[in-house]
Amino acid sequence: MNEITLNWNEYTESAIKTAAEGIVMLENKDRVLPLKTGAHVALFGRMQIHYYKSGTGSGGMVNVHHVTDIREGLNDCGSITLDAELMDIYDKWDAENPIDAGLGWGKEAWSQAEMPVSSELAEKLAGRNDYAVIIIARTAGEDRDNSAEKGAYFLSDSEEEMLANVTKAFDKTIVLLNVGNIIDMSFVEKYDIKGVLYVWQAGMIGGISVARVLTGKENPSGCLPDTIAKELEDYSSNANFLKDIKEDVYQEDIFVGYRYFSTFDKEDVLYPFGFGLSYTDFELKDPVFAVENDIVTVSVTVKNIGEVSGKKAVMLYCKAPDGKLSKPSRVLAGFTKTGNIPSGCEEKVTITAPFRRFASFDDDGRAGLGSTGFVLEKGSYEFFIGSDFMSAKSVASFDLPEAKLLEKLDNALLPTKPYKRLTAIPNGDGTYSKGEEDTPLKTIDFLATRMDRVRPEIPQTGDKGIKLTDVKHGKNTMDEFVAQLTDEDLCLIIRGEGMGSPKVTIGTAAAFGGVTKELKAMGVPTLCCTDGPSGMRLDSGKKAFSLPNGTCLASTFNVELVEELYTYLGIEMLSNKIDALLGPGINIHRHPLNGRNFEYFSEDPLLTGLMAAAQVRALEKSGVTPVIKHFCANNRETQRREMSSRVSSRALREIYLPAFEIAIREGGARCVMTSYNRINDTYSANHYDQNTMILREQWGFTGLVMTDWWAYINKEVTVAEKYNLEDHSVMARSQNDVYMVCTCVEKENLLEADTYKELTEGDGSNITRAELQRNAINILNFAMNTPAMDREEGNEVTINHVDSPFKDDDVEVDTDVFYEMSDEITIECKTKTSRGKDFVFGLTCDKQGYYSLEFTGYSNLGELAQIPMTCYITSIPFAVITWNGTNGELVSKEAECMMYAKNCVFRIHFASGGVSIKNVKVKYLRPL
Repeated sequence: MNEITLNWNEYTESAIKTAAEGIVMLENKDRVLPLKTGAHVALFGRMQIHYYKSGTGSGGMVNVHHVTDIREGLNDCGSITLDAELMDIYDKWDAENPIDAGLGWGKEAWSQAEMPVSSELAEKLAGRNDYAVIIIARTAGEDRDNSAEKGAYFLSDSEEEMLANVTKAFDKTIVLLNVGNIIDMSFVEKYDIKGVLYVWQAGMIGGISVARVLTGKENPSGCLPDTIAKELEDYSSNANFLKDIKEDVYQEDIFVGYRYFSTFDKEDVLYPFGFGLSYTDFELKDPVFAVENDIVTVSVTVKNIGEVSGKKAVMLYCKAPDGKLSKPSRVLAGFTKTGNIPSGCEEKVTITAPFRRFASFDDDGRAGLGSTGFVLEKGSYEFFIGSDFMSAKSVASFDLPEAKLLEKLDNALLPTKPYKRLTAIPNGDGTYSKGEEDTPLKTIDFLATRMDRVRPEIPQTGDKGIKLTDVKHGKNTMDEFVAQLTDEDLCLIIRGEGMGSPKVTIGTAAAFGGVTKELKAMGVPTLCCTDGPSGMRLDSGKKAFSLPNGTCLASTFNVELVEELYTYLGIEMLSNKIDALLGPGINIHRHPLNGRNFEYFSEDPLLTGLMAAAQVRALEKSGVTPVIKHFCANNRETQRREMSSRVSSRALREIYLPAFEIAIREGGARCVMTSYNRINDTYSANHYDQNTMILREQWGFTGLVMTDWWAYINKEVTVAEKYNLEDHSVMARSQNDVYMVCTCVEKENLLEADTYKELTEGDGSNITRAELQRNAINILNFAMNTPAMDREEGNEVTINHVDSPFKDDDVEVDTDVFYEMSDEITIECKTKTSRGKDFVFGLTCDKQGYYSLEFTGYSNLGELAQIPMTCYITSIPFAVITWNGTNGELVSKEAECMMYAKNCVFRIHFASGGVSIKNVKVKYLRPL
């Protein structure tokens, strides 16, 4: 039996280092930072004790042992002193003005009410403190975009007042932004602020990383993964973002983020992509340039000319020549990061950039090369070295005498409705004017010829006793195994079961693969996946490590560091019998208000793709699998399941698809999740152009594709607004292999989707047996190379935990806590319900509907005692019950919830001790 050690101290230190490298310092006037040893600091902002470790939704629901907030991090760093009276003032105000926890999923507050800070209080504190540190915090997330209003993208009135009074009283004011995404930064010029840092949402150790950077134990080296404009209206996507609920027109085309600003509106940039300050200074010198075998190589020496050691991110940008294809003025072609360079020392770094990274996608053949595909037009290609795109210096160029076709590609995934897209018109002096042109539309129906790309049907043989392990070890072929699968097997293997399926680790997102008794009997393992990407979501309440969010990771520009961190996460997944993590999310930061930007990396596809590839390599190295998502053009949360992204083939190829291609071709990704939205009117879940033509035929992907949870599908492609959750036939036809999720997947559920009827009674237009066999092969090939298969064969890996922070209070649960019920059931509580503990149980119910939960318990405390108890279903809170002391007498308290799935996991959390629960009676009330 294999054994792996997970050292939690090393895991924690890796996360702290990564989070610290992701912190971006935008201002350090008069070298106000780092904080001097022994300094007295006044810490402002109520969120000093309510650190946002992540955004909201599935990507943020990691149960943790403890979150180190910024106050705790600074208090424990040992080199400064926080003002005790001010902390007491905040604690008292916070107790009197509780945090607004929101109304549940997609209804959380973007920010919290801020304590008023009077000029008198600020002046009093300034008299005895050396620095003021102000914390501004924001969140957003799944199903809830940010908003262009005060307290969201903009500062609230109370925050403005706090900044005004504090900066007037203090000479040295530093602002920390605990956010998942960029916000309006106009306040920097409005007030006398000396230091500004984006500290992001860095998981459960965020406060430690902040303290290390502020005190100089770590030198900030993070760089912006997005451009910060002066006004929200300056972003090229703003004209259409959230303007139409049903459709988002990508009129800006390839001019996203710095590509737009570098071409048209440099003067609208406040802080450019790639910008970030350090406590030291660097010099880039002695560039060496080479071009060979369609690869550009640039080496440069980085010298630390400052007084302290530090790291430096180095970016390589390309400016392609003007031609028949409109082009942005700058494109990131590569990047790297130095090690820690001592003062006065230097390090040589090398960046390689294949031609493809700065090529243009010709989506109508105008380059004159006889085909659509990636091309380089003739002319001079100029390269710039530096960090941010505005200050990078020209170092070399090469001339291409003739246009070159790098990759010939059939033009798939085109829009069906006409619209104008943005173009760049050269002015002849290096500047550009804005133009527009008709966007090329769809002319080829690849779906109509799909059977040309389907292998012949495998004759069915019935059960021959072949197990999947026989295929894995070469005893039999995959075709021989698949020949045994009945039509029922083929229709059921394309379904996942969840959420909270009792067939896998309790409280996870889904079971898939060997989901039925028949498939399990053939040796097909039941695979387990759970939400990510910044740690594992375990709805049982079991603790896990919460990692820095995607924006913070991208800001490091350090793929090696990210890869190291995610190797630990992979081992943690193994210890929880989780085969696949739903992440990384690699959609593009098209607009600052996208609520889910915290999960994603950047406005740039190369940075996004290389960060994703690092995570993929790390998790696969540990034996588990990431699921790259959301494929594709899922760039807003509002009405995401009804919305269509109307986007050109060129914008898809240059902006929204490259990160997925890099994660697959350079990272080795084996699993992809499609998105909720429609792409040019067809739902991603059943988009043949996307899932077969591009992903598999052009990129050579041979892995597994799954839908997002409860994805919409439209069988009638011409009727965009018509959708269904049961049309699995056309999903499978597109070569999307698994529908996520179904309430229960067994033989008796066969007719709950359309696949079996279409297969046995249809004319083959929606699905054929050969196609379902192909899907089954995709699933089975994936399943054979998972920890679940190892467990099936008795080769489970043993994880030895060293210094786990969860060992004393973790929730230990398994599938034995599931109870089957019809209309009513009473469950005895055997959990000791002391402070911080969880009472966890699962229910398997026949009816979806509203249920009551009646808790019977007692407290030996007096009647004035208040004991809160929070009730969760699949990690979503639905009730807070406050018990009073009962002097030992049994009393009952009731709450109501909605059960929308067959299997539901309940967690009852006790924020404080003092109540003992005897049992809970669950009763069906009414249908949904």
